[in-house]
Amino acid sequence: MWNKLWDALAVVAIAFAIWKIFVAPRSLGAPGAHPAPHAVYERLAGQPFRVAGQRGHVVFLEFYASWCEPCKIELPLVQAWRRGHPDALVMPIDVGESRSTVSAFARRYALGNVALDPASGSRAYFGVEGFPTMVVIDASGHIRAKWEGLNPAIALALSNAVKTL
Repeated sequence: MWNKLWDALAVVAIAFAIWKIFVAPRSLGAPGAHPAPHAVYERLAGQPFRVAGQRGHVVFLEFYASWCEPCKIELPLVQAWRRGHPDALVMPIDVGESRSTVSAFARRYALGNVALDPASGSRAYFGVEGFPTMVVIDASGHIRAKWEGLNPAIALALSNAVKTL
């Protein structure tokens, strides 16, 4: 009896992993469903990043924190994908940390184009509840997906979003 229960739990766990990695990131919301908020973030380089100013481009907002262990795995995968897709707009946004902490983390993980959210406004603006969280905004400025948690196949999800949107 216990063996069958463990087998059933294993099947459920595998099915959830397949859904989380391959199915959910390919599911994009309906066009025009949720307009992206007009959030403005300061970049490490100093200039502002305006979400509303990115109309005409598919935008990927990667919310993270330096203390987040899954972020330390996913961020390099996202950055590698970004280097292979220079036309894609990927914006890593550190949530809730000081400029010095963000700067040190960005250097350590070779992150480019990093924005700051020291007041954690992203939690309210985009419903960020955990890290990492990727928010996909289409060219018309509407949120089409929000992927929460570590996704080892994030590059596939990003590529699918670029092709679809």
